Amino acid sequence: MKTWTAIKPVCCFAICLSLTSCGKKFNPADGAAPPAQVIDASNSSVVTVDKPEQFALVAAESYDARDKLNVTGSVSPDISREVPVISLASGRVVDIRARLDDNVKKGQLLLRVQSPDVTNAYDAYLKALNDEQMTNKAYIRTKDLFAHGAVSLGALEQAEDAEKDSKADLGAAAQQLETLGVSRDHPSSIVNVYAPISGVIVAQNVTNAAAAGVTYTGSSTLFTIADLSRVWILCDVYENDLPKLRLGQTAMIRLNAYPDRVLTGRVSDIGPVLDPTLRTAKVRIEVPNPGILRLGMFVTATIESQTKKTHAVIPASAILHLHDRDWVFVPAGDKKFKRVEVTVGDTLSGSRQEILSGIAPSQQVVANVLSIEETLEAQ
Repeated sequence: MKTWTAIKPVCCFAICLSLTSCGKKFNPADGAAPPAQVIDASNSSVVTVDKPEQFALVAAESYDARDKLNVTGSVSPDISREVPVISLASGRVVDIRARLDDNVKKGQLLLRVQSPDVTNAYDAYLKALNDEQMTNKAYIRTKDLFAHGAVSLGALEQAEDAEKDSKADLGAAAQQLETLGVSRDHPSSIVNVYAPISGVIVAQNVTNAAAAGVTYTGSSTLFTIADLSRVWILCDVYENDLPKLRLGQTAMIRLNAYPDRVLTGRVSDIGPVLDPTLRTAKVRIEVPNPGILRLGMFVTATIESQTKKTHAVIPASAILHLHDRDWVFVPAGDKKFKRVEVTVGDTLSGSRQEILSGIAPSQQVVANVLSIEETLEAQ
């Protein structure tokens, strides 16, 4: 007779169900039925019992549910919420007040630049101001002479035109100072650069005493600030799964760092171009950030398919968990039960379990089994 060690991979299920007398030994004087005998079969997934009627069977129910697509992705900034911090004045950074990863507020002073552009702009402004004053005086004098018939109408029109040109030059010079952030009343060669929005500094291209501006560096961008109150989840979806998606679908976001938190997002874009190597398309999910999402985090997104499929539903007690896999036992005829691997889905109300594959609706399974651990403890 074979020992338990020899037959437990084959018939642990039948042994589980034969322990029906709370651990008591069989005694014919008790009048109870003898325990079910297990016979090893040639197929390692099949067990044979002498009284199969002792094991209650249940028919799998039918359950219509939408397929769920699980994809992995990473957290990225919403590019529409990324704003570069630029300096229109070229020069040298003399004071820097922020750095990479800092949270900043709109209007916060980030750095100060000493720029010769300010000197040139103020010089142009003063010259335009003097020219406007001179042409204004000339225009007033010409208009008075014309009123007394001392000059012609053409001379008056010429003076008026010169006055308008000088006003335009003065306005442009004043606007240049404002663009550089310099006050006309209190000029300074130092230009202050402020944060245009509130957010996090995600890129820094300048350090203290470094050059700033297009003239010296070729780029006007000093920092990049991202508003992370809403972020993107970028996922790679295989082309065979793309028909399951549509814009506006709800996605449940789960983070490796916070397994107990589930966030809700919305599919906002399905990429029109496939990766030629992986045959995947980029799918973008927009998610409000409660403050725990960080750029670069890996996440799992669960998206419900547009179409519904019929799945089987059985009692949770009918599932045997063994070696990180799930099994059920189905009648195989001639006092035999066959162990069948299944893929489980969601847990439903009433201690029921959705079965995605392995058995079909209306198929019979054994209603109650024990796990291997419980079986060994019962011995």
